[in-house]
Amino acid sequence: MKKDIHPKYYPKAKVICACGNSFTVGSTKEHIEIEICSKCHPFYTGKDKIMDTMGRVERFKKRLAKKKK
Repeated sequence: MKKDIHPKYYPKAKVICACGNSFTVGSTKEHIEIEICSKCHPFYTGKDKIMDTMGRVERFKKRLAKKKK
């Protein structure tokens, strides 16, 4: 590697999630704040959260039911 062109690397950068979970990773930033992590993401927790915007989920389900018939 060339000297003096790379950002400083922090091997124990602290990551803090909005849910309160924290862990360490290697990064070029010393502190990282995130909104969602594996402890609170629906895919990893198994708890589905459907955010319905103006009935779009219901419209999609209706179209899907029509195709199955």
